[in-house]
Amino acid sequence: MRVFITGATGFAGSHLVDALLAEGAEIFALVHAATSHQALPTHERLHQITGNLLDPESLKAAVATAQPDVVYHLAGQAYPALSWQKAAFTFALNTGGTANLLDAVVAYGRPRTLVITSAEIYGPVQPQDLPLTEQTPPHPRHPYGVSKWAAGQLVSLYAERYQLPVVEARPFNHIGPRQALGFVVPDFASQLAAMRLGLQPPKMRVGNLDAQRDFTDVRDVVRAYMTAARVGKPGEAYLICSGQPVAIHYLLTVLTELAGIAVDVEYDPARMRPSDVPCLYGSYDKLYQDTGWRPQIHLRQSLADALTDWMDRYGQDERAPG
Repeated sequence: MRVFITGATGFAGSHLVDALLAEGAEIFALVHAATSHQALPTHERLHQITGNLLDPESLKAAVATAQPDVVYHLAGQAYPALSWQKAAFTFALNTGGTANLLDAVVAYGRPRTLVITSAEIYGPVQPQDLPLTEQTPPHPRHPYGVSKWAAGQLVSLYAERYQLPVVEARPFNHIGPRQALGFVVPDFASQLAAMRLGLQPPKMRVGNLDAQRDFTDVRDVVRAYMTAARVGKPGEAYLICSGQPVAIHYLLTVLTELAGIAVDVEYDPARMRPSDVPCLYGSYDKLYQDTGWRPQIHLRQSLADALTDWMDRYGQDERAPG
């Protein structure tokens, strides 16, 4: 099987590459040097193709070179906060880049395609509206959410107009090894790893620990992507989530237990977000009904693996998080 991936150097993308290589796939990864997060592994079945989602012609050439059976589109501007600073760029990359990719896929021959959007399209919801489902009306509250909502709208349009077998995946928070700073689990795990290694004092500044969110292991998320890409219904959207709300303070409690150290927790007003929704989680019922997917990796294992990942990083370079 030949696979074309955008965003292969990102958090979920790197795990997707691992899973596809383990299955024997021939992978063609679109690489944009200016935005690549990490190096791709060296493997005889992994090929890099230089390209840019904002350059339609080079993108068409890249897809034609790959001759894929399946396409995974993960690349994009992934930070809601940054989208307020770079709104036009976020729209251009997340929405325009998706349109360019779908045009390239249609021009090549309509292979099965998965477009990754985000549960951030929903915005704030009322408790009675939980769990979120694919039928919950979107109400994005930042340019990132709007850009992903628009990208998802293209999926049903291209499925209808071009009979493209394209599916949308809407992931909630996913966690595990290799995640960059700027998200709650790596922010906690990186500090605890540094404390355990004696690289910083046992004090942690935190924001709102009462908020509840839906967390899924990135390896389960990748398995959902692969399943949805292969057997998901064209034109449909699927939520990828655990189906369970977890309080942020529980994540911190488990991580400190795993680290085996006592930590002084200090609340930082600068980290508090008054607009935070108290509780947010989704339902994966539709994905389960259509494909049989369900999460398998326990939250504690995900947190343990994230902590080990940061211990390994600091054990190698002996630098505390900046």
